[in-house]
Amino acid sequence: MKVSQVLLLVAVCLLLNGCLVLFKEPIPAGQVAPVQLLGSWQRDNEWGEQLQLEISADANNHYVAKIRVLGQDAEPEVYPFTVARSGERWYASLSLPKRFGSNYAIAGFEISKRNELVLYSLDPQRFLQELKVGSLQGQLVETQGSGSALISSPLPQVLAYLNDPANADVFIETARYQRIDQ
Repeated sequence: MKVSQVLLLVAVCLLLNGCLVLFKEPIPAGQVAPVQLLGSWQRDNEWGEQLQLEISADANNHYVAKIRVLGQDAEPEVYPFTVARSGERWYASLSLPKRFGSNYAIAGFEISKRNELVLYSLDPQRFLQELKVGSLQGQLVETQGSGSALISSPLPQVLAYLNDPANADVFIETARYQRIDQ
């Protein structure tokens, strides 16, 4: 498998069921990520390959995640992102490539008590349902041949929705990384 087929966090998380949850608005770069997030992480993917994730700080509360398959010579995939803590949760937001409409993705993350980086995607079917009932604003769009939810609700409304305990099931655990001792 090529590195270009491997998508980070949000990108790994996003391809669930072939449809995505996209956002017109990113998380602004106003908050500082937890120090524990920075550094090297590793996990085995579904194909038994070892993935290495390197997270570093960039300028002005922007961060960069680089992911690569160990043992391959390909350059790592690079994903700039921002973070926000809202309620009890941490969120990461990254800009998606043009093939996904140049919109944004949001994923949840946490550092577990066992020093694991746990990544959560958003359930696309649930967001499509929320669009239908009108609790969030947006539209159905085609990305990579599948219907995806493009959410246009303001970020404070989106975060309030995500932070509501009644919506805890909207998060799907998609990856668990172990810290690499340095």
